[in-house]
Amino acid sequence: MRRSRSSQSRKRARIEIIPLIDIIFFLLATFIMVSLSMTKNEGVQVALPTAATAASLGDQQEMEKAVTLSVNEKGDVFFNKEKITLAQLPLKLQTFKATSKDPKVMINSDGGANFKHVVAVLDEVRRIGIAKVGINTERK
Repeated sequence: MRRSRSSQSRKRARIEIIPLIDIIFFLLATFIMVSLSMTKNEGVQVALPTAATAASLGDQQEMEKAVTLSVNEKGDVFFNKEKITLAQLPLKLQTFKATSKDPKVMINSDGGANFKHVVAVLDEVRRIGIAKVGINTERK
């Protein structure tokens, strides 16, 4: 016996929208949380000195594409987060200057660091010919 098509109950495919909305909201919340945690901090953690004339957040966004040179309390130099010696700094800076059409450097220095190490880093930056240099401080 053969059943006719009209007697068969046809099941139509349905797209369930509620689980789809749940997944979309989960992905949206995940992307928002990840983007909020992505603050630009290329340098190593140092205790910055305070200054009453520290730049506001708007001025710091101009230095967004800058290389961060950090000097810690011991006098160690870091190119972004990579520990280097003062002798390696000119080569790194020349490479950065050659690859960037508008090179900018941000110097982070520990408040307790010996000033001669900071001046040596600043001197190397100037010797390479990078004119846009900023010194990162915290607002008092």
